[in-house]
Amino acid sequence: MNIPFREDSKFCSFFPRSKSFLAIFVAILLSTCSLTWAQDSTAAAGAGAATAAGGGDAAKGETIFKNNCAQCHAVSDERVVGPGLKGATTRNNIAWLTKWVRNSQAVIASGDPYGVKIYNEYSKAQMTSFPNLSEDDIKGIFAYVDNAASAPAPAAAAVGGTSAAGAAQSSGPSDLFMIVLVALVVVMLLVLGVLVVIVTILSKAVTGEGEGAAKGDFMTRFGASLKRIAGDPAIRSATVWIFVLLVIKATLDGAYSVGVQQGYAPKQPISFSHKLHAGEYKIDCNYCHTGVNRGKSAHIPSANICMNCHGVIKKESPEIQKIYTSIENNTPIEWVRVHNLPDLAYFNHSQHVNVAGLDCENCHGDIAKMEVVQQRSSLTMGWCIDCHRKTDVNTKDNKYYDKLVQLHASDSKQALKVADIGGLECSKCHY
Repeated sequence: MNIPFREDSKFCSFFPRSKSFLAIFVAILLSTCSLTWAQDSTAAAGAGAATAAGGGDAAKGETIFKNNCAQCHAVSDERVVGPGLKGATTRNNIAWLTKWVRNSQAVIASGDPYGVKIYNEYSKAQMTSFPNLSEDDIKGIFAYVDNAASAPAPAAAAVGGTSAAGAAQSSGPSDLFMIVLVALVVVMLLVLGVLVVIVTILSKAVTGEGEGAAKGDFMTRFGASLKRIAGDPAIRSATVWIFVLLVIKATLDGAYSVGVQQGYAPKQPISFSHKLHAGEYKIDCNYCHTGVNRGKSAHIPSANICMNCHGVIKKESPEIQKIYTSIENNTPIEWVRVHNLPDLAYFNHSQHVNVAGLDCENCHGDIAKMEVVQQRSSLTMGWCIDCHRKTDVNTKDNKYYDKLVQLHASDSKQALKVADIGGLECSKCHY
């Protein structure tokens, strides 16, 4: 088969044309993304203006709300532990709300009708007082609540086409347009790939390279190469040594990993989300793990601690019902321990958390982002020793270390490390 093939044929001119088409499509895609980003920035600027118009710093109020209020209150009218805060500024003025947030019991004791009504309606549950919050802080909280509660309204207005946000949104590209555009780019890339294959096949046909001949020549050369490699004593010796070294390395890695459970994430009897409780609701670790500041063990929370909130929150959840069942049957929840140390090692949580001032994340990883808790650190002896060598001793406001600091400063200009006060001694961690 002999097909005439000229360099000025249409097949040869395909590649520059395909590149041009691809460049055009990419340019359209990038320009559309730029429009979308500009639209998002405009919407964000509008939201910022609305926040500033509320009279309080809603951004600051959001942080305060999530750190202090989200455990018991919703920004909607949903009842959690306490009442939903939607419309709170219409029911009471900011002066009354400030007094209530700072000391609700004082307001109730004064005989305030609304305060007494709320107190009785919610089973006389005492609200935590926040005397450290300023009036501006409380204004920010309720500015955030008002903004969050009214957030669906602009979306509804946009449907009717009467709001500025809706007009800005309608001027940008729709999601359907973006999907179609991306689909067209993908199809074009597939067509380009198919045409490249066709051109390659035609090129082989023009040069007269038959499939059988090419295959035969290649297989012959490949077989000869294998025979030469197999017959070379240097290559055989190198192969044997590489295999031996790989086996030794695998054996050593396996020996070093004995007892290391890094990545261990067992299934628990109740699906508890640290990402929700410690992350979204900002519940302090000490609230549930009560021993972390006072003793060797951090303590696994009892069902009673869970019921402090879940006596009124999400009672209908199947997972919460397991807590009720445990209490009714007087049986403990059989949590599976995640972080395990060998019996020969001694570790004291209070010494590291209360005295050293270390955060839980130092050893346990970013717990606030874990849906299922897993062991992030290796917790090996080498890992602990390395930490003792690098970590400065927390001597601030602790007179116990005054003389040690003076003695260390007389001999060294470096900061006092844990290793300098016996942190590397065997008896420090081993009985």
